[in-house]
Amino acid sequence: MLELKDFEAAADRLKNVIHNIPLSTSCTFSAMTGAEVYLKYENQQKTGSFKVRGAYNKIMKRFAEGDLHAVVASSAGNHAQGVAFAATAAGVKSTIVMPRSAPIAKVSATQGYGAEVVLAGNIYDEAYAKACEICEETGAEFIHPFDDEDVMAGQGTIALEILRDLPGVDMIFVPAGGGGLISGVAACAKQINPRIQIIGVQAEGAPAIANSFRTGERTPSDTVHTIADGIAVKTPGEKTFEYIKQYVDRVVTVSDDEIASAVLLLLERCKQVVETSGAAPLAAVLNNKVDVKGKKVVCVLSGGNIDVSFIHKIVEKGLITRCRQLKFSVLMPDAPGALEHFSHIVAQQNANIILFQHDRVQTDLEIGEAIIHVVCEVGGVDHAKRLIDTLTDDGYKVFTSQI
Repeated sequence: MLELKDFEAAADRLKNVIHNIPLSTSCTFSAMTGAEVYLKYENQQKTGSFKVRGAYNKIMKRFAEGDLHAVVASSAGNHAQGVAFAATAAGVKSTIVMPRSAPIAKVSATQGYGAEVVLAGNIYDEAYAKACEICEETGAEFIHPFDDEDVMAGQGTIALEILRDLPGVDMIFVPAGGGGLISGVAACAKQINPRIQIIGVQAEGAPAIANSFRTGERTPSDTVHTIADGIAVKTPGEKTFEYIKQYVDRVVTVSDDEIASAVLLLLERCKQVVETSGAAPLAAVLNNKVDVKGKKVVCVLSGGNIDVSFIHKIVEKGLITRCRQLKFSVLMPDAPGALEHFSHIVAQQNANIILFQHDRVQTDLEIGEAIIHVVCEVGGVDHAKRLIDTLTDDGYKVFTSQI
């Protein structure tokens, strides 16, 4: 079992390697929740995520033992970069197996750190199977992304830093996929101060740890489907789940819409690019998955390696979730001047039309009717309601599922 000295030894290996990123407080998120909200920006960490901690600790510990010559890893991206960085630093060959769905930015970054990248399978579990094949064929050592105590010890150094900066912390919210990060943080923090609550956060579309925590035994998910690719894992680790059962207080889930909204808020309010899995803890806090009022709360924002080509999709999803964009349809007469009148009402309400589709051929329309599908920029729920109410008062039949 991991002891406090294991985390301290890992911190010693990492002290001249990783970035020292103090906790940041957020007045905005504190006001929104009634808690003292602090953010641990691991998106600013070397290689762009916390994963470098565990990978570097494992590889350097094994390298010091004198018989490490090549390593293989499987990863959706962040562990890949951590292993590639650490292996190159140690002067050993690294081969990384990534799912075909891995963001291009993560593939390129992994290659940039000196690894050979092999794309196989559509999810992590399939990439893992391929990595095991390569290890059998080549004799290289497999560096597990989460189910390894040396890896967990490296990830758990985050807890040492949190308690250094905020000794009185009440709750730590941690993303959970395979369980390496949350098991390490929980084991470390609880051995220092057992009263600290550790809350795991999963995506609703990949709830294996949440389900396992509820049943008390490892319960794989049949499928995973979420925008949070970094925590899209079907099966929790055997070792990690034992630590989770012992040290974690609760595991909650958040929707993709809630995650996207958190990513957008971090961009707007904190000027921070945080990947979807990394934003899950903040999503849980902002959406009251746990009562945090009056508590000192830390959200571990685990990484920032988001594909630039994917950001606009997340931002758009976040805008719709927060009702900054309003999607609706309106039934109107198919007559001259009808569109002009509609547009005039929208303009009077200071809403901006950014998408417009005029449909005269929908099968359930009466003769002389048309339906228009609209996306407007609005200032939030209250603004959206005023626009809908004004259109309704003017006789329009409005259809929307947002408000």
